Amino acid sequence: MKIRIKNSNLISMSENRKQYEENVDILIQDKKIVKIDKEISETVDQTIDATGKIILPGLINTHSHISMSIFRETVDGYKTQDWLKEKIWPMEDKLKEEDIYWATLLSCIEMIKTGTTTVNDMYFMTDQIIEAVLKAGIRLQTTRTLMGYEEKDEKRLVELEELIEKYQQETISFNVGIHGLYTSNESYVKKCIQFAKQRNLPVHMHFCENEQEKEDIKREYHVQSPMEVIKRDFLETHNILAHSVKLDSKDIQELAHTNSYVSHCPVSNLKLGCGVANIKEMLENNICVSLGTDGQGSGSNLDMFETMKFTALLQKGWNEQPEIMPAYEVLKMATINGAKTLGLEKQIGSIEVGKNADLIMIDLNEIITQPMNNVFAEIVYNAKGSNVQMTMINGKVLMQDRKIDGLEEEKIVHKCNEIIKRIEK
Repeated sequence: MKIRIKNSNLISMSENRKQYEENVDILIQDKKIVKIDKEISETVDQTIDATGKIILPGLINTHSHISMSIFRETVDGYKTQDWLKEKIWPMEDKLKEEDIYWATLLSCIEMIKTGTTTVNDMYFMTDQIIEAVLKAGIRLQTTRTLMGYEEKDEKRLVELEELIEKYQQETISFNVGIHGLYTSNESYVKKCIQFAKQRNLPVHMHFCENEQEKEDIKREYHVQSPMEVIKRDFLETHNILAHSVKLDSKDIQELAHTNSYVSHCPVSNLKLGCGVANIKEMLENNICVSLGTDGQGSGSNLDMFETMKFTALLQKGWNEQPEIMPAYEVLKMATINGAKTLGLEKQIGSIEVGKNADLIMIDLNEIITQPMNNVFAEIVYNAKGSNVQMTMINGKVLMQDRKIDGLEEEKIVHKCNEIIKRIEK
């Protein structure tokens, strides 16, 4: 199938193109972008008129727990560990496989409607997550969450291997999701690292999210700093480190000499009272920083536009330097940096010939974004997920004019409300 997007204002995020181009056509054949030019006149099966609209790469959420949609707004007033132990883990114990499926579908609707085309997820009952995502059409990097202290916990590695063998899908990729150094001992973590190296997979884990976690790691691993563990054990792996809030200048300089990528989750970190990650210094040390929402339980929603705004404002205010974090650089974090973080930059993250057609169309023709003096700043500070008019993943239009076909929204919302009522008892 051939699709032509005509008359777009293009933000490609490609280093080989201008940052902003007007009146550009994009030709998509099957799953790939095959041509980007002025006035493409080829015969096509479908034409999407983007006159006055902006086309940009689909947003990439590099850290989330998408089945936690049902736990939205359960965290208020709790610290991270207290929230998990007192609220979430007791409810999670009551979850059934079908609950995970419906909760994931709810998040898929949210992502499609807010322009996220790829998500890096970490949870359990992964089969149900994958089945829901395949139905919805979202691009997913996932894992079977790995945590443990004893030999019996190694079965989770077997389960992950089975998932990898079972789902040989173009839109599904995997990483080795170690929940965190503070929820596993050193022996178990080393087995996970070995698994990642043998299968050439990234490692994805929570890292230094809060002060208690940092102290737990120091005690469990007998180190002065959690960075000692990264330097000692994670030098030969591609590491996706979620949060990384409690890293000082020395830690950041040392992190720059490892193959580590940071997933910055500002909304969740603020809501849980964790603090603010020093993204400014990470960027100054050439660490690739991408953006994540975390799960809706702590991050409230999956709207990456909101995450971009918080990212920019926090760093400017915290550092008292309004000149840092230019809007275009923040947009890179939500697109091409996200692709690099997941090891998928050859496939997605920018609009270029040969890459997969993961892109969104946004409409900024409303009062809050007019007059448009700086298009990148409008996107980062004033646009919201509701400005997304069209979402395309792998060459397939999943939403057009805010309408999604194939997902029964009312039924899914009803199912999720039933689930949370049952498990809260």
